[in-house]
Amino acid sequence: MSQYHVFSLPKELLDTLVPRNILGQVAASDPTSPSRPESPPPPPQPTAGSRACNICLGAIFVDVDDQRAHFRSDWHRYNVKVRLKGGEPVSESRFGQLVDGLEDSISGSASSSEGESDDSDAVAALVQKTRKLRRPSDDEDARTPSIPQTPLAWFHSPPATQIGVYKAVFPSKTQTPDFLSELKELQSGGDNGRTWAMFMTAGGHFAGAIVRVKRPDGDDDDGGLTKKGKPRKPKPEIEVLKHKTFHRYTTRRKQGGSQSLNDNAKSKAVSAGAMLRRYGEQALRDDIRNLLQDWAEDIHECERIWIRANVSNRRIFLDYEGAVIEKGDERLRTFPFPTRRPTLAELSRCLQELTRVKVSYLTEEALRAQDEALLASLPKPKPQPTPAPEPAEKPKQKPAQPQLSPEEFRLRDTWTRLLDMVKRGRLDTLKGFWEREGASLGGVDIPVPEWADERGGTLLQVAAHANQEETVRYLLEDLHANPTIDVPALRAGAPAEAEESGAESDADAPRLPRTRGGRRTAYDLARTKEVRNVFRRCAAAHPDWWDWLGTEHGGARVPSVLSADMEEGRDEKKKARRKGLKDKVREREARDREREGSATPPPVVEPLKPTRPPKQEPTSGPRKLGGSTAAVESVAGLTPEMRAKIERERRARAAEARLKALQGGGRS
Repeated sequence: MSQYHVFSLPKELLDTLVPRNILGQVAASDPTSPSRPESPPPPPQPTAGSRACNICLGAIFVDVDDQRAHFRSDWHRYNVKVRLKGGEPVSESRFGQLVDGLEDSISGSASSSEGESDDSDAVAALVQKTRKLRRPSDDEDARTPSIPQTPLAWFHSPPATQIGVYKAVFPSKTQTPDFLSELKELQSGGDNGRTWAMFMTAGGHFAGAIVRVKRPDGDDDDGGLTKKGKPRKPKPEIEVLKHKTFHRYTTRRKQGGSQSLNDNAKSKAVSAGAMLRRYGEQALRDDIRNLLQDWAEDIHECERIWIRANVSNRRIFLDYEGAVIEKGDERLRTFPFPTRRPTLAELSRCLQELTRVKVSYLTEEALRAQDEALLASLPKPKPQPTPAPEPAEKPKQKPAQPQLSPEEFRLRDTWTRLLDMVKRGRLDTLKGFWEREGASLGGVDIPVPEWADERGGTLLQVAAHANQEETVRYLLEDLHANPTIDVPALRAGAPAEAEESGAESDADAPRLPRTRGGRRTAYDLARTKEVRNVFRRCAAAHPDWWDWLGTEHGGARVPSVLSADMEEGRDEKKKARRKGLKDKVREREARDREREGSATPPPVVEPLKPTRPPKQEPTSGPRKLGGSTAAVESVAGLTPEMRAKIERERRARAAEARLKALQGGGRS
């Protein structure tokens, strides 16, 4: 198979080339189909022994290594993620355009001996962004079959020659019909020739080169002889003008991922290795930017700039103050195929791959059959769903909540915080908060707002219902909260509660009977004896503050007061009652003992039954494991588990007996 250089194609081949356009053939065969822009032609189908990717349509491979490298590429992983989300895969050239359009670069490198950055997060970010940017296709696109996009532009030379050139070689805005004219223009080198800049960086490795891909027009090789009469060597079409490679320690061996990405994802490590990797990243960035500055004049004259770098490393080349390469430069390209570790040899391989023309030999009949098979394999257009008729009556929408003004919002926030402190018993916080906000709220007896949906109508009632003993004491004694205010009736929609909320009744803290529908106060909301006693102690200490014992309107409904003398008398009564109970228990026990001593019956002596003496085992000679025959017969009816347990016990006893015998013999 002949090897052609993309910048030095034979003239007789150029004159016979025509673009391969399968979509135009489809439109010509079906006059009813709507017109649409031409799509890049598909490559030839793989021959016998070659392989193809079922996800990335149009991707073919010569051997297993290329196929494995494709499966590790970001293009393939992106298409897999898009396919799983119900989207359509894209060609490699389209994938490169998406990366450039989103101002990101995703590495397509194969794995190397040293760990490199994992770009799965970048691929996921690209999938997320492209899903947001994707627009629903119109009806014409849905009815027309979608031709797979490929990174190669294919041309046909009758009768049976096809050549493929990477589309990234052409200018970025070149349309499909203009590929042939651009290819012919590439054959001219101009006055200074054509040069490219190629840069790669990954895993702390860097490789860069300035290469000449086409000599000037007047610098053709005219052959001739040397001084010794030997024929001159032809000048190489491709020449490396400048090159540089270096390496810095930036990734942990066999771990992958740069140190900066690890610091952003986790806490910043302080180990010696982490500090060395951070220094290596900074040194690598400075070295690359210094090299770009040294090569600035050559880079400005380059026709194409090829950069292979992941998302974080791409910022080394672009988007910094005084950058040699501008961010939106039309010369920027990404490699449209998987690459390996950045080395000078890898740059040379990528240069050969970009400038070498792909050649195949298929007849027109084989091409026609191939196109028909490709069209038949395309998925059929999905039928457009008919919109469902709108319901006659729209569901009633819930009334929108009124918008609160800043003052109302602040007041609601203040009440929310205050009620939370009261219900949780946060007394220290409540005291400081009330000193600041109490005057603005309107006093301690201000009614609780209805939107709070609280059981009580005042702060004292809320604290009593929440069983906060210290908070109730603070409100009654320090803030002089009014205990005679009636509890408001249950609001509509409020949860029902038992009439007597305090199931824990006690004689020391009684309740007044209340008829159904009668009035209640904060004392009636107290559900524990301790909280009710706070009201009674305050009534005894300050009888002139409120009508504590009143039951009509204006009374606090406290049944009785509880002074310090009354509490001491109550404690004495409890002690005396406890002591009397203990004395009664002692007397009862003494009487029981006397009754048992006087009525003790004479002991009954049972006759002794004759027992068979145990069989004496011989002290010398062999013994049977497990004891005598009677012992064996005694376990005949037991389960296997019980037999095993008894057998273990017998063996343990036998071992103990042997140890005792050995110890006795040693002492003697």
